[in-house]
Amino acid sequence: MQPTMEEFESEDSGVQDVGPQINVLVVQILEMMSVLLLRIRQKLLEISILICVILLVFWVALFLYGSFYYSFMPTANFITPVYFFYSRTDCPSPHHSVCSFPVANVSLLKNGKHQVMTYGQPYRITLELEMPESPANQELGMFLVKMTPYSKAGHIVDISARSAMLHYRSSLLQALGTVVFSPMLLTGASEQKQSVIVELYSEFKDNSYNPTVGAIIEIHSQHIQIYRAHLYIFAHFTGIRYLLYHFPLISALIGVMSNFTFLSLIIVLSFLQFNLGGRRTRGKAVMQQEENNEPDDLNDQSEPQDEGKAAESFDDRGYNSVEVEESIPDVGVEESDDDSRELAEDEPTCEAGNGEMILRHRNLSQNMLQSSQALTDTTDKTYQNSFGVCSSC
Repeated sequence: MQPTMEEFESEDSGVQDVGPQINVLVVQILEMMSVLLLRIRQKLLEISILICVILLVFWVALFLYGSFYYSFMPTANFITPVYFFYSRTDCPSPHHSVCSFPVANVSLLKNGKHQVMTYGQPYRITLELEMPESPANQELGMFLVKMTPYSKAGHIVDISARSAMLHYRSSLLQALGTVVFSPMLLTGASEQKQSVIVELYSEFKDNSYNPTVGAIIEIHSQHIQIYRAHLYIFAHFTGIRYLLYHFPLISALIGVMSNFTFLSLIIVLSFLQFNLGGRRTRGKAVMQQEENNEPDDLNDQSEPQDEGKAAESFDDRGYNSVEVEESIPDVGVEESDDDSRELAEDEPTCEAGNGEMILRHRNLSQNMLQSSQALTDTTDKTYQNSFGVCSSC
C-alpha cells in the first residue's frame, strides 16, 4: 500500500518538532562546554599563580638563609705558607755563616683586603714545620718559636712563645725504618722527615678596636733546618655555629624550611587581613547607604500618617461643628420654607486647603441680616470658638 499524504504530513510535523529541541540541546551543550572550559582555565591560572608564589617564597627563604650563614659564620680555617728569611748574614765570626734567627712576616688578610678573624670568635693558631731527620736537627734539641701579631698601625697586639723539638728515634729504629721504606725512599714517594706542630694560641680573640692584620714568626735557632712551614688558623665554634659548621645539610634544611614557613604565614595573614578589610569597608558602605535611605523611608511613612491625622482632625472638627450646630438654641423666629432654604445655603462651611481649614461665610441676604442679626452674631461667635484654625475670608 502506498503512504497517504496525511502520513507524510505527520512525519514532516514530527521532524519539525524535533528540530528545535535538538537546536536547544546543542546550545545547552555548547554553553556547558564554555562554562567548563572557563572554570578549567581559572583553575589552571590559580594553580600556576600558586606554584609561582611557592617558588618565589622558596627562593626568598633560601636567599635569607644564605645571607644569614654568610654574615653569621666566620672563616672556619685559614692556611698560609710561611717563608723564613735571615735579617743578617754579615757575621763577624767566620765560624757562623748566619748571625740572626729565621724570621717570617705573615699577612692575616684574605686576598689582601678582608680580615680573616672575626671579632669575639676564638681561634686556634698552630705552626707546622716540616724538618728533616738530619744530624743537625737531632743535635739541635729544643728550640723556641715566637709569634707577634700586629695591627694596621704597627702596634703589637700580643706575644706568644712556644718550645718544640723533633721526636726522638733511636739509631736502630732509624735503620729498620730505612730498610723497610727503602723502595719508597728510592722512588721519592717518601722522605725521611718529621712534621712538628707548634700550638701558638689555643683561643685567640681578635680585638675590634685594634684588629690584627699580620704576624711576625721567629724561630730562635740559628742552625735549624726546615723544608717548609705553614700557619693554620682554625675557628673554635660553639653553640649554633658548631651546629652550622658540623651539620651543614641538616642546618640548611631546617633553616630554609623555617624561613619558608614564616614567609608563608605572613603571606596568608596578609591575604586574610586584606579580605577582612575589604569586607569591613563593604559592610560600612552598605550600612551608610541604609542609614541614608532610612530618613527617606520615614518621610514616606510619615506622610500618610500625617494625612490620616489631618483627616481625623477634620472629622473631629466636623463632629464638633455638628455638636455646635445642635447646641445652638432656637431663637423662635418663624420663617417660610424659602427663607429656611436660603438660610441653609447661607450657613458657614469649613473646607480643607493646604492643611488649613478655611471658614467661608456666604453673603446673607439683607433682609435676613436685618431680621435675624442676633442669630448671626451668636452663630459667628460659636464657630470662631470651635474652629480656631479656620480663618474667615
